Amino acid sequence: MFAMEPPPELPAAPPEFTSVEAAAAAELIRLALAEDLGDEGDRTGDALIDQQAMGQVEIRNRVDGTVCGLPVVTQLFETLDDRVTITTSAQDGQRIGEPSCLATLAGPVRSLLAGERTALNFLGHLSGIATQVAAHVAVVAGTNSRVLDTRKTLPGWRRLAKYAVACGGGTNHRMGLFDGVLIKDNHLAGRGDPLAVASAVTAARDAVPENLPVQVEVDTIEQLTDALRAAPDMVLLDNMPPGELARAVTIRDERSPGVLLEASGGITLESLAEVAATGVDRISMGALTHSVPNWDVGFDWVAGPGDRP
Repeated sequence: MFAMEPPPELPAAPPEFTSVEAAAAAELIRLALAEDLGDEGDRTGDALIDQQAMGQVEIRNRVDGTVCGLPVVTQLFETLDDRVTITTSAQDGQRIGEPSCLATLAGPVRSLLAGERTALNFLGHLSGIATQVAAHVAVVAGTNSRVLDTRKTLPGWRRLAKYAVACGGGTNHRMGLFDGVLIKDNHLAGRGDPLAVASAVTAARDAVPENLPVQVEVDTIEQLTDALRAAPDMVLLDNMPPGELARAVTIRDERSPGVLLEASGGITLESLAEVAATGVDRISMGALTHSVPNWDVGFDWVAGPGDRP
């Protein structure tokens, strides 16, 4: 196994892969195996590999980054063939600086081959999210801003995508429409008065449980001023340039310092530092989950029929 110097960094508190994430993974694994194996299984592996053949592979990263998805890989092979044993050499949330062995899998060669692409798809996508988030979190280090995700995730993937965000050191926004109020422009338009921000906040506050956070999106300083009269938990400042964001922070500090301000819309890795410098508390970015490069990982054979390299 490749030994790294210095050892990889670990996050202060790696997120837990709970039964909730496992349940979400189980459904995705079921769908992924069904679309890949169909009713007939792996035609190529079954045609070329002896049914009794056993082998061993290492899952290795080709580039540096932040690992995420190893519990999903374990869950995948437990579902596919419980004769496959998995020994992990890294943990989710761990920063890997050089190519390294992340996990060793041993078992029937047919099963290893049948699960290879699906395992790498999960690991590559989730690690891609975690790696991208970690790069953004590093930019705001030392400021008062936190980097948050959004609901811009692939259907069915939200639980795992938000888990990956946490592995990268980011902060999760609300999980869905059910666990927080976010009043957006279309809600205001649907009420018949796009400018009546404070009244919408008050109506929402009266309608939901006291412990449910209420946030409202505004496009202008005038809307912000109106929103602050109702003291929401958070105000989302949509597509405001840095100068307006800084002005919004000043107004918030003067009128309602307990309200959190969140910048969102059109923010990139290149503009992130300037946005954080305005003093906003939160910066949410859909690109953290909807525009993610795949992390390059692969299967490397260690042993198999004929002890092939």
